[in-house]
This record gives sequence, C-alpha cells and structure tokens, in this order.
Amino acid sequence: MTTGDLASPAHPAAPRFAGRVALVTGGTRGIGRAIATMFAREGAAVAVNYLRRRGPADETVEHLRALGVQALAVKADVRDRDRVREMVAQVVSELGGVDYAISNAASGSNKPAMELEASGWDWTMNINTRALLFLAQETSPSMRERGGGRIVSVSSIGAARVLRNYTSVGVSKAALEALTRYLAVELAPDGVTVNCVSGGVVDTDALQHFPNREEMLEQGRLRTPVGRLVTPEDLAQTVGFLCSPEAAMILGQTILVDGGYTLPA
Repeated sequence: MTTGDLASPAHPAAPRFAGRVALVTGGTRGIGRAIATMFAREGAAVAVNYLRRRGPADETVEHLRALGVQALAVKADVRDRDRVREMVAQVVSELGGVDYAISNAASGSNKPAMELEASGWDWTMNINTRALLFLAQETSPSMRERGGGRIVSVSSIGAARVLRNYTSVGVSKAALEALTRYLAVELAPDGVTVNCVSGGVVDTDALQHFPNREEMLEQGRLRTPVGRLVTPEDLAQTVGFLCSPEAAMILGQTILVDGGYTLPA
C-alpha cells in the first residue's frame, strides 16, 4: 500500500478522540459548549456539566448526539467536592471513564475591588479556582486506569492584566493558572498532563453581566491586530490540541489565545 493510498478518501483518518470520553464543566453554553462540540466532532463521548438550567443542558446533549456520539448532561455544583465526586462517578458509570477533563465553569462578582463583599469574593474563588482542584482529584484516578489523560483549565487575560470590574475574577484566574502548574507537576508521573487555555475578549453570555460590556467589546475589536474578536471555537481548537498526542510534552502552560490583543503597548 502506498502513501497515496493511505491519504485517499477510501482511507479517511479516524477522529482524533474516537473511543475517548470528555467531561466539560459549564459545558452547555459559550466556550464550554464550543469545547464539547469540538470533542464530539472528533469522536469522543461527551458529558456536559451544568448547575441551574436544565433546558440548555438538554438542548446541548441533543446537539452532541446529532454529531453521532454518546452524550449526557450532569447537574453538579463544582464548588462542592462531594457533588464533583458524584458527577464523575456518573460519567464513569454511563460512559466508561474520563480521558479529558475541562474545567470551564466560571462566574464572578463583577465589581471594583473597593466594592467587593466577602460573599462575592468566596463565590468567585470557589467556582473559578477550587473547582479545578476537585475536578483533578476526582477524574485523575480514571485517567490513570485508562493509561493517562488530559486536564485543561480555562482562564482569561484578566489573570495578568487589570480590567475594569474584574478584580475577583482576575485574581481567581491567576490562582487557577498557578494551580494548573502545581497539578501538572504532581500528575505528570501518572501520565496526566495539565495545562490552561486563556482567552482574549470573547463575546459570550458571561459578558452580559458586566456593566461595561459594550466598551470591552469595542476595545477588543479595535485593539486586536487580527481584526476580529476571539471566538469560543478558537479556544476549543486550542483545547483540542492540548488533548492531542502532539501536546504530550506541554505541561503546566497557559496558552494565550487573544489574536494579539495583549501585545501592543
């Protein structure tokens, strides 16, 4: 058989993640849904986590199944380790295990630092940062049993840059990136790689909660050298790369996907 034969339509390449299982927290909208869709298109069974709204979760599962893969929605508060343990147990029971865990669920108290209250601070830190710790603790045993796996967290440029009304989120994302590095070192001997994807200005439902949303979007369009905003799909493709065999030696890194937004002085 020649190389030409292998590349012909009669021998299409298998999807990258066929036979694998992905768990995406906050996977029913925006960036999370784009990541879940990427995994489904690449052949993985997909579990999407949600907290409140069952309707979007059911619609997302239908969307994923229409792509020809197994899919389920799991309700869980990712701030609570017991709930995370139950979520992972359900995914393992129904889909066979976990190969890829994406810590995407996020929220925040969108206020200046001087206006933040303890409740908003704790809420943001717990759902944006502590959730990654619990997700790694509960999914890594399955990954070890299956010969290795990938954990990817989702951050934002606010981890290293100062954005208006972003104090609690920015600090939580900086902590998320630090936790990513610690997990990467600890889990590497088990064949589990841990990395982070950070996005520039992305127009998602989450921006609806910022009082300066329109300003953020306009500045994003003006300051991004490539001439457009980053999309959820841009981030999803980077997550896909980090979960591929080609990224096996990338550990503890935060990959910035911002179209050059943070480069100009």
